[in-house]
Amino acid sequence: MRLRRTVSILASAALCGPGVPARSPAIFYVSPGGSDQASGTASHPLLSPQAAVGRLGRSGGTIVLAGGRYSGKRIVLDGRSHVTVRAAAGAAPVLDGTGLKVPDGRSGMVEIHNSSDIAISGLTITGYRTKALSSVPIGIFVSGSGHSIRLSHNHVHHLGNDNGTLGSFDINAHGIAVYGTDPATSLSDVRVDGNELDHLVLGASETLVLNGNVDGWSVTGNVIHDDNNIGIDAIGFEGTIPGPARFTEVNRARHGVIAGNHVSRIISAGNPAYWEDGEWCNCADGIYVDGGGDIAIRGNRVDASDIGIEAASEWKQGRTNDIRITGNTVTGSGYTSLAIGGYDQDRGEAFDITVSGNVFHGGSPSVLLQYYVHDTTITHNAITAGGGDLLDRDKPAGTAAQNADLVLDHNRYAGRAKPGHETYAWNGVTQHGLAAYQAASGQDRSSTYSPAG
Repeated sequence: MRLRRTVSILASAALCGPGVPARSPAIFYVSPGGSDQASGTASHPLLSPQAAVGRLGRSGGTIVLAGGRYSGKRIVLDGRSHVTVRAAAGAAPVLDGTGLKVPDGRSGMVEIHNSSDIAISGLTITGYRTKALSSVPIGIFVSGSGHSIRLSHNHVHHLGNDNGTLGSFDINAHGIAVYGTDPATSLSDVRVDGNELDHLVLGASETLVLNGNVDGWSVTGNVIHDDNNIGIDAIGFEGTIPGPARFTEVNRARHGVIAGNHVSRIISAGNPAYWEDGEWCNCADGIYVDGGGDIAIRGNRVDASDIGIEAASEWKQGRTNDIRITGNTVTGSGYTSLAIGGYDQDRGEAFDITVSGNVFHGGSPSVLLQYYVHDTTITHNAITAGGGDLLDRDKPAGTAAQNADLVLDHNRYAGRAKPGHETYAWNGVTQHGLAAYQAASGQDRSSTYSPAG
């Protein structure tokens, strides 16, 4: 018996030894016409994507979805690694959440929790809706910790929270949400590329958001349009990580890139969460950094939205810093093309902001500098008024350091007014004409103004 057992052990070792090819990663195929009792091959596909997840085992693999509609089918990856879920070549699989009950809290048609080396590609996600204030429907929801998350070429549309309570910030939904909720381990190497997100009903939330302990990420080449709140947002210092770590570096989206996206028609009018004092607030940003840090915002286009690009911190104990806004084009803003700083004196500071080489066309004012903006440069931009002031800086509040080292220069201002009649507001006082503004502010010494053609 001992000899036979020894031979068996040696044989097993030889099968797994050097030079023996490793088993290929598992591949399972899924089709709306399949069966969850099938083998999951291309000729005998499974019916539901989640059944395929269960077949993969802990070593992961690939799930290939044929075209067609997967009604009521969600995908949940919890504590998994090395999993790809993708559309078959040339196929358009649709995860349709119509009729699903959305549970309390945040939930997604696709959920990725505490997982690494995950890719979701080529899916259309729609129909996941609720009217419950306690529920937050999401197209793709990434949470917890992990690394190497790829969300690419998906289409999330026509979902959200349809509650109509005027003025309620308890109405929430997202298209794609990445929430780093572990104070000890971040979500890192997250790439969101080439997705389309549109016709989303979001309440007080955002189309595409990175929130909390998300460290090292990129949002590139996405098309975001016709949503009723913020297009892209990098957030810090919310209750995503509560307790002692809340106002520390681990609770902010940081070391990120927002590049090459096209954001359009992000408008809050008609969104019940933004009914204020008997009127709609036109305060939905195309691109927003609220408490994020070390972020490059470059080469994006934002059209026909309430606010083009904004950098601020909504929490007084927080901050937004080291933000580089370069080479973007913003047109047709309903309120302002560029906003920096807190919207009132109870917000946090915005500093180490660089704004250079952008085109800001529209808005009134075109550039809005609010509270606690310091150590910031705004240079070499083309700024065209949409009506009213070209630039508006609020009267400073707080300490001298919270308002120091603000530099504007080499900007090209334009507008419909004749030279000398255009307006700038500096420290709460309106100045008529570039020369008067330069004398009052000491800014924009080498800048120019010309009537817009």
